[in-house]
Amino acid sequence: VVLALVVGNLAGTSPNNTGCLCTYGQPCWPTADQFAELESQVSQPLIYPVPTASACYPVNDPSGNCTQAVQDWTNGNWRSSMPGSMEAPNFETFTFKNGTIDACYLNTSLGVPCEQGSVPVIGVDARTPQDIQAAINFALQYDLKLVVKNTGHDFLGRSTARGAFVIWTHNMKNITFDAQFTPQGAPANETYQGRSFTHSNPTRNLIIVGAGIQWYEAYDTVNQHGRMMVGGASLGGSVGAGGGWLQGGGHSALSPTYGLGVDNAIEMTVVTSTGAYLTVNNYQNPDLFWALRGGGGGTYGIVTSVTYRTYEQLPVVMYFVQANVTNATVMKELIGGVIHLQPNLTDDGWGGYGSFGSDNMSFFCINVNMSTAAANASTQPLTDYLLGLGAEGVSSTAGIYSFNSWYEWYTYIFGSAGQNGGNVMFTSRLLSRDTLANRYTDVAEILYDCQASFNMIAGGKVSQIDPDSAGVNPAWRNAVVESGCGVSWQEGATAEEISGLTDQLKTWIKEMHDLTPQDGAYFNEASLYEIDWQYTFFGSHYAKLKEIKDKYDPYRLFVVAEGVGSEEWNEELTCRW
Repeated sequence: VVLALVVGNLAGTSPNNTGCLCTYGQPCWPTADQFAELESQVSQPLIYPVPTASACYPVNDPSGNCTQAVQDWTNGNWRSSMPGSMEAPNFETFTFKNGTIDACYLNTSLGVPCEQGSVPVIGVDARTPQDIQAAINFALQYDLKLVVKNTGHDFLGRSTARGAFVIWTHNMKNITFDAQFTPQGAPANETYQGRSFTHSNPTRNLIIVGAGIQWYEAYDTVNQHGRMMVGGASLGGSVGAGGGWLQGGGHSALSPTYGLGVDNAIEMTVVTSTGAYLTVNNYQNPDLFWALRGGGGGTYGIVTSVTYRTYEQLPVVMYFVQANVTNATVMKELIGGVIHLQPNLTDDGWGGYGSFGSDNMSFFCINVNMSTAAANASTQPLTDYLLGLGAEGVSSTAGIYSFNSWYEWYTYIFGSAGQNGGNVMFTSRLLSRDTLANRYTDVAEILYDCQASFNMIAGGKVSQIDPDSAGVNPAWRNAVVESGCGVSWQEGATAEEISGLTDQLKTWIKEMHDLTPQDGAYFNEASLYEIDWQYTFFGSHYAKLKEIKDKYDPYRLFVVAEGVGSEEWNEELTCRW
């Protein structure tokens, strides 16, 4: 509360009266003495982030362990351990209007000097809510361009900005598993169990994760208690469990059975731009709790912890299918047929991941506590469909595999690190039941062209939950699968070459938007070029989210690309209109 008063007194009296935020190199940037004063108020020394590949420079006398950088370049856990490293290194770069790219490339043979790019120059290694309060207070006092970084998993570059001041939450590693839980503000005689409150004496089996906990840590912890939970999937489990994953919606292979991440969050703690440290749930600050569940990360405040429900650890079966095709016409037919059959699978609880190539398809999905016989019966229509294409030159294989627990399956598929470190831009679409029933042939044309990924992470339980129960895009409640199209490039590509790839991505975005205007996209897996982003990401919830944003962030401190309220800012998100 004291900090909130300090912030209130400082707001509007900063030395930078340009109407724009202050970035490194400008006269308004704080002095070394002023940063030293901040350092005296926080628990850790200030951090000075550098690009991931900086260890390899100068080339003739590397400043760090370049061998490790080469070996671990794709390791998301290694990358997330450094405040300046983004999972997609293109967001570490900065392109000037003349086409010059400021970057730090791992490939030193390109002969390009290592530059800071879009990596923030200084920040706070937050370990406590008090650290965050002090950092927020400082950012407001000097009108600093602020970014918040957890792991740096992001397709829109929201964890970084050129010349910015960063609050890094990665080291907020508190994690607690408990047997009984009473939400703050709830009636004293109520405790939590499963999906409802009860007056008896239950065990709750909820987990409280600090902002810096990553999914591999959360899964390991709940498994030790015989539990599993809805969470993210990536090689090595490096995505954050208490950050942007949840605030964007949070999908999982378990979502068709247990709902989205936002449907499984019970309580959060958050620091707002006024310096307030709030506990939010359905009883306290319910509007902010609603917005934080799907209204977008980096927008309302900085979440410091999340309380999630967990579920009994159960056996799973996995359905794996692969197909090879001899020509484009048949491949498009196959794509259309496969997505057309998806609602049957997700409504039966199947969830998983797949991809379409120019002449092949593969995907795997899981179901909880289902017998092999039931799994075969549930997946038979798709297996038969693919076998039926044999006369058209399609060769396919399908199988059911059993695992003793969800955790055993997860570690088998995702246990090893990798998957990160590539220059990528990505767009997604939440394909609705109506789309898959009536426009699957046209959608297949686009998915073939972009060699799409598809995630079976909606339908089922996700479709059964009230669209207005959380701030997440209501399009999720009509969706069955999420399709994804992306482009990638090698280090050293020119701005012109990247622009050409961007144009291709924009073409796919427009084609998919025109074909499925109501379907929306997933805020965490999308591009900077979505059409009508307010509706695409937030649907009919946008106006309410904006009201909540303005209420809890009166100083407009938190702004990210295509986030709620960002329409009030210039393209660089440094000056308000």
